[in-house]
Amino acid sequence: MSGNVADSAVSPTTPAQTIPADLSGQMLELDEDDDLEVFSKDTTNTDGGSFNASMQTSPGSMINQYKFDEEEEEEDPGAKDLFITVDNPESHITTIETFITYRVVTKTTRSEFDSSEYEVRRRYQDFLWLRGRLEEAHPTLIVHPLPEKFVMKGMVERFNDDFIETRRRALHHFLNRIAEHPILSCNEDLKVFLSAQAWELASHKKQGPGFLSRMGETVRAVAASVRGVKNRPEEFNSIQEYVESFSQKMTSLDRITQRIVKEEREYLEEMKEYAPTYTLWSGSEEELAEPLKGVANCLDRCFQETEGQVRQLSDCLAPTLHEYVLSTDTLKAVLRRRDNMQAELEAKNEALAAKRADRDALKEEIDKLEDRVEWANNALKGDWSRWQRSMRSDLKDAFVSTAQKNVDYYEKVRVTHLKPPQPHHTFDTRLVSITL
Repeated sequence: MSGNVADSAVSPTTPAQTIPADLSGQMLELDEDDDLEVFSKDTTNTDGGSFNASMQTSPGSMINQYKFDEEEEEEDPGAKDLFITVDNPESHITTIETFITYRVVTKTTRSEFDSSEYEVRRRYQDFLWLRGRLEEAHPTLIVHPLPEKFVMKGMVERFNDDFIETRRRALHHFLNRIAEHPILSCNEDLKVFLSAQAWELASHKKQGPGFLSRMGETVRAVAASVRGVKNRPEEFNSIQEYVESFSQKMTSLDRITQRIVKEEREYLEEMKEYAPTYTLWSGSEEELAEPLKGVANCLDRCFQETEGQVRQLSDCLAPTLHEYVLSTDTLKAVLRRRDNMQAELEAKNEALAAKRADRDALKEEIDKLEDRVEWANNALKGDWSRWQRSMRSDLKDAFVSTAQKNVDYYEKVRVTHLKPPQPHHTFDTRLVSITL
């Protein structure tokens, strides 16, 4: 399952995500809303391929001629029947709390909906509730991650406009991933979430499993995890190994990206002082006025292009990388739930062997558990393939768009005939070297 970055990753990114686990010591727990984004780096082509000598020498032309071996299948847009938009965030201040709600607009042609269009407002905890219900109903399906519930101390205000927009994009991406899923999109709780008014949703939430029921499930899950699985199918061992390896690599990329963006932003802060300095200087040096103004113009253009490059990293590549850092936690949880089902089955088989008197009752329960494990295996295998296609598509597009932005940046800066101050690293040589 392992492959090069160029082979096995990269695609359309939309979500903005949160801060990485390696900075957990600096995290601030908030009461109900919060998240941020993250960043990553490094690029070298490690798939053994090289550019043909007959290719054009322009970096842009090389990017345009580069072909990925693995092309994703395009979905038929006409087959989609559920369209969701998350927009228009609003602040709400009460005597107890301050929170943000987002407008959720749904358009659909599905017969199970009473109307073709809905507009509701939801807060972050409603999205958390929905994700929890989806995981309860479909424990071995891969439910897309939500932005985390914390922010970096000193980095962002809780209701800062950039933070709110970051979260809005992440929530929009979350709902659309659910809407595209062939099973999750038919979930009854999703329908309620998209169509019910606030008071109806609050009433529906109270109809969930009771505290004792949830405690029972938790106790069984803990017992199963303590027992462990004795005969996990080899294909799930392979998936487990892949997820562990993928998690380490994405965490590393995520951590590196944060460092790059931090360095680039510091570099920008210093760089923006250059042009005004040369402009002021030109006012006091009559003989050097024109050359100094020329230098100022060059530096100003370099600043603008570098700013665009940093925006590409923080808005496109970084959120995609962190999204898949979060996805690995989801995958590990799904695999644990599958293992818990198998562990419970194995325990019942052992009980059957030890208690012949209860053979019939246990045999019926075992038959049901066998069916459940078989269904869980098939569901997870199918969703694993979907997740891999999505991951490769997302990361592919993020890396390609970042590479193209770097090419554009250096081509535009080069024509200024002035070599701008360079950051202490070269981004293009560090990302692709890490294989997925």
